[in-house]
Amino acid sequence: MATPLKFAYWVPNVSGGLVVSTIEQRTGWDFEYNKKLARIAENSGFEYALTQARYAASYGADQQHEATSFSLALLGATERLKVIAAVHPGMWHPGVLAKFMITADHLSGGRAAVNIVSGWLKDEFVNFGLDWLDHDERYVRTEEFIRVLRGLWTEQNFSQSGKYYNINDFTLKPAPIDVPGRPHPEIFFGGNSTAAQATAGRVADWYFSNGRTLEGYAENVNGVLAAAAESGRTPRFGLNGFVIARDTEKEARDTLREIVEKAHRPAVEGFAASVKEAGASTKDGKGMWADASYEDLVQYNDGFKTGLIGTPEQIAERVVEYKKSGVNLLLTCYLHFQEEVASFGRDVLPIVRELEAGLARKHGTELDTSLLPLSPLTSQARPGNPADVAPAVPAGALA
Repeated sequence: MATPLKFAYWVPNVSGGLVVSTIEQRTGWDFEYNKKLARIAENSGFEYALTQARYAASYGADQQHEATSFSLALLGATERLKVIAAVHPGMWHPGVLAKFMITADHLSGGRAAVNIVSGWLKDEFVNFGLDWLDHDERYVRTEEFIRVLRGLWTEQNFSQSGKYYNINDFTLKPAPIDVPGRPHPEIFFGGNSTAAQATAGRVADWYFSNGRTLEGYAENVNGVLAAAAESGRTPRFGLNGFVIARDTEKEARDTLREIVEKAHRPAVEGFAASVKEAGASTKDGKGMWADASYEDLVQYNDGFKTGLIGTPEQIAERVVEYKKSGVNLLLTCYLHFQEEVASFGRDVLPIVRELEAGLARKHGTELDTSLLPLSPLTSQARPGNPADVAPAVPAGALA
């Protein structure tokens, strides 16, 4: 049977929203806003949420909540949502993180996951007095970090001798919760460079990509699969996309135009200087953001490139095209998170599921609906608390 596409959203635990623009964003970064958002998401067909890891003010993100503690709070406030905490090797020891994640896993009934971020913002490391490694060396450290995590989660008396981490005959107790098909908290990892793709293929459970065109995404997938094949692994694939769903394509395009026209130019240019230097510093010049334009960088993770801009029908069709290119999980972001996560679940997801079912039948199989997250969309979840469901808002009213 065909596996349904999974959906996630960026947790706005950092101030300023997900675009570097002065356009109105009805999005809060505080916990109460995010608690309600998480409940809306899990009642709207979303399976995952990804918290951001930022430690200092940068390019419009003046306030930040730490990712792992914020993730733990969201896990405690929800029943089904899986929360992915972003962490940086170099700021954490993998043994400490392994223990933290096992605790989070037990407290949440097996819903904790981690996103390993090699790092791009040099100032965060330098200001903390930490080593700032060259681009490819950061991925050497990251690979060791992930191997330690997985080793501590899956082996007794684990040892590893490496360049950055040495573990000596250590057994971590308790072990992670045994969830069918998931022996330990899932390990997400991202990057566009050759080094990042190779690392993902060798050690990650999931590979995350910044927003990409269909052609660009296929190139990334092929790079990861090549490395995975050499290691006998089969990672899954996630993609970032900024969603602007409106009643008409013109309304959606007008909203995008307004976002870019109202971009905070000094912040975008400062962000561009940092990330494009990081992306171009790779040996092949293909790191994240290396080919990003000014407009692309108004959304921190190239989300406009994915092209999820138009009517619900147009967006659903685009989403399924990405599924055909290898996407297993779509990571979404919005101007107005509570309202638009709810409307995405109400207006876009049902069309996606219809298209997926049709695609499965075309290939002589069926969509495995038993794998869909419990939500009102599947008619299997408990009745939601009305306070946890955002009111229906006409799409055009969100522009």
